Amino acid sequence: MTELNRRQLLQLACLSALGGHLLPATAQDKPERARLTLAVGGKAGFYYLPLTIAEQLGFFKAEGLSLEIRDFDGGSQALKAALAGAADVVSGAYEHTIGLQARGLSYQAFVLQGRAPQIAMGVSLKTLPHYRHLTDLRGRRIGVSAPGSSTNLVANLVLARAGIRPHEVQFVGVGTSAGALRAFRTGEIDALSNIDPVLTVLEKAGEIRIVSDTRTLKGTKDVFGGPMPAACLYAPQAFIERHPATCQALANGVVHALKWLQTAGPSDIIKAVPEAYMMGDRGLYLAAFNKVRDALAIDGLMPEAGPATALRSMALVDELVRADRIDLARTYTNTFAQRAKLKFRA
Repeated sequence: MTELNRRQLLQLACLSALGGHLLPATAQDKPERARLTLAVGGKAGFYYLPLTIAEQLGFFKAEGLSLEIRDFDGGSQALKAALAGAADVVSGAYEHTIGLQARGLSYQAFVLQGRAPQIAMGVSLKTLPHYRHLTDLRGRRIGVSAPGSSTNLVANLVLARAGIRPHEVQFVGVGTSAGALRAFRTGEIDALSNIDPVLTVLEKAGEIRIVSDTRTLKGTKDVFGGPMPAACLYAPQAFIERHPATCQALANGVVHALKWLQTAGPSDIIKAVPEAYMMGDRGLYLAAFNKVRDALAIDGLMPEAGPATALRSMALVDELVRADRIDLARTYTNTFAQRAKLKFRA
């Protein structure tokens, strides 16, 4: 046995111990569920780029999975699909697992796609040409991907800084692509909290003034006060316990995509991403990608301080979330991502 094999066996043994009662399958085990449905809200956005890459480049297929990916206007709608039994797994915001636990439901994130929310908020230079301060948004219509989504959470946090309560504005669900652009440009909304490439399109056209930006790690810290985990794959804890090999295969696909994205060049991105996601402008799409590249997860692991940041933020905007009643250890596991990291380390 080589020294490398000894180290790998030792690492796997440690991971098994860390997993407690939940012992994920090894890389050789076949998924218990080869066919399953995954719900996502706004798949064309960079927020979910690792999911798109894993799908388009066949990384999920290579793990023995056949996925039906159902795309919704926002993360809250994708979550509703899972709650209704229409999806097995959700690709959505980590903080949803906290909100679900506060409502007596046990969902767990098992691989991270983004280490920053990649959400920016801006005001319309058309309907608010004389904007000076966030208080100017009181009584205005603010576009979000869908009510209850992460874009809504960010908007609430930004507004709270100015003493504006959620009921003092009107949130409008506009999606994350053409619908968001249309609502903004027609004056249906006065401000927008959304993801790229939509924001970059509006910035390039000189139609929006950005007032808050979590597309970078620094901007994320400014808004949330610490690292804020974003997109992840999450599922009911019961599903994860019954289908560990399936969850491992999903985690492997995402971590493979994250590794690919670390070295992908412009031409690689253009070839891998569906043309429809680029909104008719490849150059602009690549410019937007460069803005958010740092926000993508590196290895699928949840950052140590991330869950606590998410809990503090949720407690500010969701009256059902009480920090003293949430067990963060039950909202995520790093065990699957650790195994996937070992598989794709070379």
